[in-house]
This record gives sequence, C-alpha cells and structure tokens, in this order.
Amino acid sequence: MIFKIVKKDKKSMARRASLGTRNGVVKTPVFLPIATYGAVKNLSVEEIKNLGAQIILSNTYHLDLRPGLDVIKKANGLHEFMNWHGPILTDSGGFQVFSLAKHRKLTEKGVEFVDPINGKKHLLTPEKSIQIQLDLGSDIIFVFDDCPPHPSTREEIKKSMELSLRWAERCKKYFDKKLNPKSTDKRPLLFGIVQGSIYKDLRQESAKRIAEMGFDGFAIGGVSVGEPREYVTKVLEWVMPLLPEDKPKHLLGVGKPEEIVKAIGYGVDMFDCVIPTREARHGRLYKFSQSSRGPSSVKLQRTGLCKSSFYEIFNITNAKFKRDFKPIDKDCGCYTCQNYSRAYLNHLIKMKEPLGWRLATIHNLYFYMETVKRASEF
Repeated sequence: MIFKIVKKDKKSMARRASLGTRNGVVKTPVFLPIATYGAVKNLSVEEIKNLGAQIILSNTYHLDLRPGLDVIKKANGLHEFMNWHGPILTDSGGFQVFSLAKHRKLTEKGVEFVDPINGKKHLLTPEKSIQIQLDLGSDIIFVFDDCPPHPSTREEIKKSMELSLRWAERCKKYFDKKLNPKSTDKRPLLFGIVQGSIYKDLRQESAKRIAEMGFDGFAIGGVSVGEPREYVTKVLEWVMPLLPEDKPKHLLGVGKPEEIVKAIGYGVDMFDCVIPTREARHGRLYKFSQSSRGPSSVKLQRTGLCKSSFYEIFNITNAKFKRDFKPIDKDCGCYTCQNYSRAYLNHLIKMKEPLGWRLATIHNLYFYMETVKRASEF
C-alpha cells in the first residue's frame, strides 16, 4: 500500500492524500457510493464513473447470499461481474449483526444468521468474512466486528468491544496466513475497526488496541446506529489522535453533509452513506444554499468558523414544482440539472417512474462529491 499525504490544512487536521490499491489510486478525502448488491441503486457503472466516483462500497453479507459466491467467482470476481474496474471496498457483514438482530445468534465463534427470505441458516465467522471478501476480489477489506445498538449499557458495550477486538485478531491472522502481508501492491488492504459506542474510555481503548495490530487502515464504526448526532464529533475527538497519522481513516455510515465536512476537519479520509441515494428515491434533493454558492462556506464549516448550514433540502414532489420549468438547480453542474426541469422530475417521481429516481440519485451523489471537493480545498 502507498498512502501519501499530499497536503495538510493549516487551520484544521484535514489533509489531502493518495491511497494506492490494486485497482487504482484513490485521491482523498473521498465519498464512496454504496453498491450493496453490486450496483449503486438505479445507476449504471458508466453513470457512476461520469459522476467522478473513484471507489465504491459493496456488502459482503448480501452478496454472499445473492447471487452467491459461486456466481461471482465464475464471473472472475465482483469487478468483472458488475463491470466496475476501479477499487472496491467491502464491509465485513458486521453491520448485519446489528441490523438483522431479530434473525441472528451471536457467539464467540461468529454470528448465525437466518436468511429472512428463505429461512436458511448461515454461520458467518471472522475467518469466513475475510475469505468471502477475498473471493469477491475486494481491494479494501474490513475486519468482522460486532456493532451493538444504541442505547446499550457500558457493560454491554465493553463486552461487545472486547469481542470485536478478538475477532479483529482472528481476521488479521487468517488474512496474513492467506496472503503475504508485505506485498501491499499485489494484495487487498485490511482495515481494522474502532468500536466503543458513546463511552470515551472504551473508544480510546479500542483505538489504541486496534492501532497496535498493524492494519493497513482504520475505520471508525458505531457512530450511525442510533447515537445522538453530537457523538460523531466527540468520537472523532477521542480516537483520531490515537490512530496512526500515516494510515487512511474511514468513517463508517456517516452521514449528513455537515458531518462529513467536520470529519474532514478531524483528518478523516473516506466516507460512505446511504443518505444521498435513499433520499433521492423519496424526491428529497440537496443543493447549496443561496448564501453559500462558493466553496468558502464549506471550508469555514470544516475549520469550525461557520455554524450556519451551507445547504438546503427540498422535496421535488411538492405541488409548487408541478409547473416549474426551471432547472432543478441552475447552479449545479450535474447531468440532471443541465438537462431536465423541476416539473419533469416532479412528474416522474410522483409516478414512481424509475427514471425519476435515477435522475435524483445522480443529482444527490453529485452534490455529495462536490461537498467533499469543496471541503478539501486548502
């Protein structure tokens, strides 16, 4: 792995860097569109590329169930299967330990899932999670972890954190056994995950111990599973100084535009979130506010000098847009805004026409990537 810090901000801990993977170099900070089942919802690979996406995130658990590893391996890996030849990051399936709580049994060995569709049982262990990700051909692999819900007691979180640390050790041991840990230019990268919920001492203990294991990069998890939003910033304050500066950092599942901008100010390099694509399917679109057309307001948010919002959200299905033939956002440079009107998108989404979801998704992802770009200007 080659992770090179290109420039540091003088007013915050923000940095620009380049991260080398087997399938290309990623310039950070970067936002990863989510392709859970091997596709960003409603978009083609060509559209993802045209948006400027450098790397995408897919889901280990879901791809293992459907279409199944046998299909993807026969296609020569996930890159070939979906015709995406840039870097792919896969999460470990650990989030499903949280989200599918009604369908799983957690033990020291791993997690036994019940497929909610056909009732079939599946055992996902740290070792199996790593092997699935290797079989998918992932460029960045995450360790298997337990992500407890909020609220949980301190005792419950400590027990969960200890389990995640033991699983992280098992993941790294299995990964190193399968691959030469020194040949970083030819192998995928392995990221450890910090847990500990809203408890400062547990977060810091997790960060210190995971840092000692020698991973290629680090992710901060458990900040988008029900915790009060102010803890996003608090967790970063607690753990970022304890993680190696010369390694990439990924903030899992976050989040709102202002949270991403602030996290960049704390030195986070990578982000993923379902918000832009999920909100698009409901007709909720993001745009920079009239008072923040230039990049300066986003930069001020990063450094903490500006508290007012630099963007607004509007619902394109509102009646006032039915006969509004202006561009969706006249100042936006995305394909949707350059070619379609508010009235047309209003009609498409009201009719649940897939083209409407597609155009709205293009716009929201463009907004998110432009936000990261503006926050990276220093």
